[in-house]
Amino acid sequence: MPRTLSPAQRGVLLGMGAGLLLSPGAPALAVVRSRAPRDTLACGTLLPLLLSIGALAKHRFFTPEDIDGSGLVAGTQKAALLQNTLEQTVLAAVVYAGFAAAAPPRFRGAIPAAVVLFLAGRLLFARGYASGASARAPGFALTVYPTDIPAVSGVAFLTTGLLGG
Repeated sequence: MPRTLSPAQRGVLLGMGAGLLLSPGAPALAVVRSRAPRDTLACGTLLPLLLSIGALAKHRFFTPEDIDGSGLVAGTQKAALLQNTLEQTVLAAVVYAGFAAAAPPRFRGAIPAAVVLFLAGRLLFARGYASGASARAPGFALTVYPTDIPAVSGVAFLTTGLLGG
């Protein structure tokens, strides 16, 4: 039985599709050119988390519903945005470190490029957050796919290395 997608679902599919198309390009180009700065891993991945924590602290100070913290009150969507950023940052940092350890040196230039996409994705996600799922989908895609691709690739490198390939 065919099901019609809602406008929000169509928007999410379009946004995620756009992110999926963009995600492999920058890391692949960085691998080919090997000119991406290597120090973007640490500062780049953590920057959205630092900014989100600061923005939430400012928001909580000026918002009576949130000043006591989300553990004590229901809170607003600002806390949910920080939670999502925390989850994505931890995942990305672990994946990028694992990829760096498992990948042959010529592939490690993909990490800074993935971090740049991660930063762009977090910015787009935050900007579209209040407007709903379809507005934040492109940002989510640019956050998730540049993490998923090195995760799968890192596992492949590790597995083939363990198997002697």
